[in-house]
Amino acid sequence: MYAGKTLFAQLMDFLPWTTFARIVTRYGGDHRIRTLPCTEHFRILAFAQLTYRESLRDIEACLAAQAAKLYHIGIRKPVKRATLADANERRDWRIYAEFAQRLIAQARKLYATEDLGLELSNTVYALDSTTIDLCLTLFPWAPFRRTKAAVKMHTLLDLRGAIPSFIHISDGKLHDVNALDMLIPEPAAIYVMDQAYLDFARLFTLHQAGAFFVTRARKDNDFRRLYSAPCDRRQGIICDQTVTLTGFRSHQRYPIHLRRIRFVSRIPKRARRWSF
Repeated sequence: MYAGKTLFAQLMDFLPWTTFARIVTRYGGDHRIRTLPCTEHFRILAFAQLTYRESLRDIEACLAAQAAKLYHIGIRKPVKRATLADANERRDWRIYAEFAQRLIAQARKLYATEDLGLELSNTVYALDSTTIDLCLTLFPWAPFRRTKAAVKMHTLLDLRGAIPSFIHISDGKLHDVNALDMLIPEPAAIYVMDQAYLDFARLFTLHQAGAFFVTRARKDNDFRRLYSAPCDRRQGIICDQTVTLTGFRSHQRYPIHLRRIRFVSRIPKRARRWSF
């Protein structure tokens, strides 16, 4: 029987703790802290995430049930939920945000050469958001509807390794398209988005930065076909066109040509038509 480190402790050994210590010092995270330093706080949150804990009470009960093993995973003693709640509320969030960016950079290097199954050397991102429902009584700072609170998490996912390279949490009322204003476009990268991000002024900003984008077209988009490229209908491609926007405002916001592709994606028992 293996009597060495626990699996969780071995996972934690991969993290750059020297970097974490520098970040904690930079933001004064352990200043006048006696019961729960930032290192243990991070380990507890990581443990809760990996073991699917659903509340502070759940975390407290789980740690207390395994009190004899906590020292071996880097936690000195069981933590009370009140202590954990105070740390979550008062500790500088920038410590963990900056450390997360450090881990993301480290992970992206590991997956930089992963094959996407496409003949692409570009970095491919998927941009989307998800709405997380909350209790309005407990979270009055996140109004969404008259009787409901919510936050929205905007995520830019690097498809090589499915690694989030950008995350922004806003209130539930912020429209998805506003996330484009927060991105720093990466030249030659490809951004895949849905209809919610169709804003020609913002998309033209991506183009000017040397990036590419793929998004769904709306039925009310006014455009004129300039010419068509040959396409293989056996692969589901109905048309491959170069178009220009004809609407006054849309043409002002995106004055150059666009590529429009219409294809049929054959899914088992169903066929859907998509237009880009």
